[in-house]
Amino acid sequence: MTTPTPTPENGQRFCCPVELTLEVLGGKWATVVLAHLKEGVHRYGALRQRIPEVSEKVLVQRLRGLEARGLIEWWSDAGSPPAVEYRLTEEGLSLVPVLEALYAWGKQRAARTGVRIAPPE
Repeated sequence: MTTPTPTPENGQRFCCPVELTLEVLGGKWATVVLAHLKEGVHRYGALRQRIPEVSEKVLVQRLRGLEARGLIEWWSDAGSPPAVEYRLTEEGLSLVPVLEALYAWGKQRAARTGVRIAPPE
């Protein structure tokens, strides 16, 4: 599947590049999805398992939004049932350093403040 060419964000005007970055990322769950996809291709079910706190409806909305922004693409093997895989596009891959910095900062913050980060069971 081809990814649409990203366009200016709804003709909006931004006063700071961070505003644009946050607008493109699309919030907490979209950023978490991107963080998992930076590790490689994932099927929908694997994303659901890795992010158990997000509802199915919100996950689908975030995946569609990230695709519309040109950050991810999906591929289906056309089997029965079809296996759908999600991966970062080239534009999405350009976010990897940002995602890695967010991960490192979160890990350091957790260590400083005693917050426990536990992977899903």
